Amino acid sequence: MKLFFDFLPVLLFFATFKWASANKAWAAEFATAHFGALVSGGVVAAAEAPVLLATLVVMAATLLQIGWLKLRGRKIGLMLWVSFALVTTLGALTVWFHNETFIKFKPSGLYWAMGLTLWISRSFFGKNLLRSLMGEQIQLPPPVWQRLNLMWIAFFAFMGMLNLYVAYSYSTDIWVNFKAFWSLGLIFIFAVAQAIYMNRWLQNPATPPEQSSAP
Repeated sequence: MKLFFDFLPVLLFFATFKWASANKAWAAEFATAHFGALVSGGVVAAAEAPVLLATLVVMAATLLQIGWLKLRGRKIGLMLWVSFALVTTLGALTVWFHNETFIKFKPSGLYWAMGLTLWISRSFFGKNLLRSLMGEQIQLPPPVWQRLNLMWIAFFAFMGMLNLYVAYSYSTDIWVNFKAFWSLGLIFIFAVAQAIYMNRWLQNPATPPEQSSAP
């Protein structure tokens, strides 16, 4: 349920974009009539309507996420605040300037923010956030936590660059598919690879794998 809640804005962005792409004339008319005051010139063209409407939906969905957590008295994570700041700023620029370039930066900004948070926490505060989050459930040697931290930093840096490559090398339709499915698939594959790597140490955390198999 939490996973669905976390990725709900992405799924709504995808669904809105696909539906509006299949009904561009209606989407342009609807966007102009209801959101014309938010865009420069007051008129939304058919080619711009899908991204504009999807951007407005993801902005509203992220705001509702924060509101829902507030109403339930639950803590709002740092990354959700970062995501909200990025989607609000870049989304507003996308809508006003009729330019999808801005919203395409949002996933990269979020990936890099997560990687930077891991790096700053470890480099300047001596705190491994992965260990802080999972250390009570998983017992691993300190060097292994350090490697996992570095792996995630490198992965987030890679994902940020990959998002920009797809965004500016392929059509918006392909980028939306990548954002909604392929990027999540890559994160899942990387997480599974991390779990397999950790499992080597979970069997005997105090002893390196190559020693634990020795007679």
